Amino acid sequence: MIDRMDVIALDLEGTLISDAESQRPRPGLRKFLVACKKMAGRVVMFTAVKEDRFRAVARSLVNRRYVPPWFENMEYISWSGFKKDLRFIPRANPELAVLVDDYPDFVLSEQVHRWIKVESFQSPYSCYDTELSRVLKILEQMNE
Repeated sequence: MIDRMDVIALDLEGTLISDAESQRPRPGLRKFLVACKKMAGRVVMFTAVKEDRFRAVARSLVNRRYVPPWFENMEYISWSGFKKDLRFIPRANPELAVLVDDYPDFVLSEQVHRWIKVESFQSPYSCYDTELSRVLKILEQMNE
């Protein structure tokens, strides 16, 4: 159980959007991001998508007003290997960071307690998808 967070690390593909090609935003994306920014000292992008591609996707989402303007310039976490180790986040205590991700294979077994599992956003894409609202409630409870 997560009891505190200073950093929210967000995955991109399958979590916030469909994928980097089609870039279909998940319902409630903008509201979710704005709330995350209010709750944590830092909101970072922790994705397998390379940074230059992420920046292009982010720019497109900003231009289409699906995300707030800061999303395009948000902190990007560079990492290597097969796991999203929260220790890759500079100047962050892994025990005060939370990973929001749809892919369990990226989560280190010793950090699974810092992971919020998201159901993958896949075809057929429903406009009734409420997964980000569900995750937001979890984050809000943690922030109380």
